[in-house]
Amino acid sequence: MGQNTAQTNEQYNEKQVFSMPRIGDAAPAFKATTTQGPINFPADYKGDWVILFSHPADFTPVCTSEFITFASLEDKFAKANCKLVGLSIDGLYSHIAWLRTIKEKIEYKGMKDVEVNFPLIEDIKMDVARKYGMIQENEDDTKAVRAVFFIDPKGIVRSLIYYPLSLGRNFDELYRVIIALQTADEFGVATPADWYPGDDVIIGPAGSCGTANDRMEDSDIDCKDWFFCTKKLDKDLVLDRILKK
Repeated sequence: MGQNTAQTNEQYNEKQVFSMPRIGDAAPAFKATTTQGPINFPADYKGDWVILFSHPADFTPVCTSEFITFASLEDKFAKANCKLVGLSIDGLYSHIAWLRTIKEKIEYKGMKDVEVNFPLIEDIKMDVARKYGMIQENEDDTKAVRAVFFIDPKGIVRSLIYYPLSLGRNFDELYRVIIALQTADEFGVATPADWYPGDDVIIGPAGSCGTANDRMEDSDIDCKDWFFCTKKLDKDLVLDRILKK
């Protein structure tokens, strides 16, 4: 019995189970080796928004298309105070060889000679991937799904999106999420379906009858009913507050 118990404990320790981070949780901390040197996450990114994303494997076509796209958009995300950090469970030398191949040989949608300058984490033991729920065994127990974590300047998970192995990500949506989250924080509003800068924003529900009545009479607020009120928010104002010059 004692030997069986010891074996069970050993197996458990080898495959430690973590709960998936949720919106509002502190981003799980880790130290890792990357293609840009060692990182201490999220401490090294304090003050910045971060997109931490995983991909299934190096030298795969969908992942290659995504990395070319991410690298081509890195400056655009940087202007929105957002840094990129990638992860897969491949080793560092595989990462380096793959990224070199992308730069030297691959063209996608007119993008070529693309150099990936953001860090790509080596995670052979899947320690980071398991902390972030990136290994989902019903999909694959040896590859990370296409997880995306949006982490704010305080190291808090603010949004997350998961894609299966077969589905490449929509980068317009990833950028829209970063801008929308910062708009909500900056202006104290919510963003409706399909919102882009320049569209009307949502005013939170009134907390009292008096507030609801005042809103219905406010010419700057468009209330369809007491609980559904929108207002204009100038695109230039939004981008001026959020984007770095």
